[in-house]
Amino acid sequence: MSPIALNENEVEFIAIRAQGAGGQNINKVSNAVHLRFDIAASSLPEEIKAKLLAMRDQRISSDGIVVIKAQKHRSLERNREDGLVRLRELIAAAAFVPTVRRATKPSRSSQRKRVDSKVKRGQVKLLRSRIDE
Repeated sequence: MSPIALNENEVEFIAIRAQGAGGQNINKVSNAVHLRFDIAASSLPEEIKAKLLAMRDQRISSDGIVVIKAQKHRSLERNREDGLVRLRELIAAAAFVPTVRRATKPSRSSQRKRVDSKVKRGQVKLLRSRIDE
């Protein structure tokens, strides 16, 4: 399946304060981003929208809005990119279609070989036993 194109105009970014201690650097390195993406209003294909809405993921609200908080990096721009990467991964997980397993049967000759090897192994074990006179 081809990669799903994500229109960045549909993604809303809100700059927030990151959690954790800051000290003297609090104004320089406390950048975090809330990324909000409305699934229903997006330009994604309908089947992917349905799969996303059906996913049991804590980042997807009951209103169908994906909220991702990115605060891994010190810079706001890198956090923004990290949030977009995580959103793309979420969409890719919804777009993934597992291959259907086809049931197969072992061939008759392979079944016969298996049984013959079991019989042979049993004979070897039988020869190890004590000989009674």
